[in-house]
Amino acid sequence: MTEVLYPMARQCPFAPPEEVTRLRDEPEVPRVPIWNGVRPWLFTRYEDARLVLSDPRFSADKSRPGYPLSSAVAAAETAVEPTLLIMDNPEHDALRRLVLGEFTVRRAESWRPAVRAVVAGCLDRMLDGPRRADLVADLALPVALSVICEFLGVPLADRELFRSLTHTMNAVAGTTETAAAARQELQDYLESLVAAREKDPGDDFIGRMVVRHVRTGAMSRRTLSAMALLLLTAGHDTTANMISLGILTLLRHPGRFAALRGHEDPRQLADTVEELLRHLTIVQRGIRRIATEDVEVGGRLVKAGQGVIAAINVANRDPSRFPSGEDFDPGVRAHGHLAFGYGPHQCLGQSLAKAELQETYHAVAHRLPELRLAVPVEEIRFKSDMAVYGVHELPVAW
Repeated sequence: MTEVLYPMARQCPFAPPEEVTRLRDEPEVPRVPIWNGVRPWLFTRYEDARLVLSDPRFSADKSRPGYPLSSAVAAAETAVEPTLLIMDNPEHDALRRLVLGEFTVRRAESWRPAVRAVVAGCLDRMLDGPRRADLVADLALPVALSVICEFLGVPLADRELFRSLTHTMNAVAGTTETAAAARQELQDYLESLVAAREKDPGDDFIGRMVVRHVRTGAMSRRTLSAMALLLLTAGHDTTANMISLGILTLLRHPGRFAALRGHEDPRQLADTVEELLRHLTIVQRGIRRIATEDVEVGGRLVKAGQGVIAAINVANRDPSRFPSGEDFDPGVRAHGHLAFGYGPHQCLGQSLAKAELQETYHAVAHRLPELRLAVPVEEIRFKSDMAVYGVHELPVAW
């Protein structure tokens, strides 16, 4: 069996690979071969995945021997500055506490006017042009990139550079050399930005972290630049893909798309976003860990030193937890899904991401009520070649 979580195995662009989904109903929990010959356990049921992501006996440290790295590019990244994603406690919690105040629900809500303005500007430009557009290039990417760059304090003129380099870093089929060069260029840029903020902090994430933590010695310049790189790459790529793939899903369910226009209940909008996150789960190659002690999961003993993969895209369709299962149904509350992970490493920026998705879906539904695909869905290029799922382009008309 090949690396089963690679997106090349998808039979349907809107669902996880069938060969992986079928494993969820099997009594045996399998160990699967991946690209480098390591055979991690593959957990596809909701409760098993949640245990793997929350139990401290599973380490996120990619440098541990036997860790089930997702690709050769990921293997090359083990030598770079550690980020929250690959830290264990106590280092993880200590660093997370330093930045947690920047990612509260209240802070995310304060960003809504700025997000709304960015979305409105993109839609204004679309509506001023021909009645056709690429929703990836004309809406999803500009919204996600503008918001995270404004949050960090990245100058507008440099945002296209960030988009291009992030794309290179996330390409599954790319070489380790090109990915490493792109990462290093971004890291160097952000280190220079941190150095500039030390002279003139400004009121943005990097500036506030410099004042509160770098100047006090609680955080090094290198750590802050690595944190900024994580936020930049994770904060725009995932959100942009969810915007475009979510709109495509709504267009395939016109009744749900119309419902966003017909009601102003914010709870309905929030529930629709949660269901889209659950149903699509764009982290398509699983969340990976390695056991530091023997742990029983799903009736199987995972021994110390063995790797595991929590297939959250499959677990999020587990009918024992989510009644809608494989279907898309915003009428069923999807809270508790694993799209942002679970446990100590759950995504810091999820409240801001949800605000971006809510504002974008709402604005598109109201301002483009006649929106439709401009090509057959069979002609859309899905991101089978990327670490995060989505579409390369989304041609639409109205």
